[in-house]
Amino acid sequence: METIKEHDVVALVDDVLGSGLRSGDLGTVVHCYAGGVLEVEFANRSGGAVAIVTLERKGVRPLRGDDRPAVRGVMESAQSD
Repeated sequence: METIKEHDVVALVDDVLGSGLRSGDLGTVVHCYAGGVLEVEFANRSGGAVAIVTLERKGVRPLRGDDRPAVRGVMESAQSD
C-alpha cells in the first residue's frame, strides 16, 4: 500500500453519508494521525472547504495516472444525500 502524507491529493473510495461526498471526490490530506487515520479536506474549485472529514487510510487512495477528473456541483451532492 502506497504511503500517503500531508498535502497529498487523494480520491475518496466510498461515499460518506450525510456529507455530500461521493466516491471519487478529490481531497487534500491536512493531517496524518497515528494508526493510519487521516484528516482530509474537500474543497470547491475556488478553494472553499466543502467538508473536512476524518477517515481511515482504507477510505482513500492515491491518485493514479489513469484517473479521469470529473466535476459536479456541491448543491447536487447535498440534494442526493
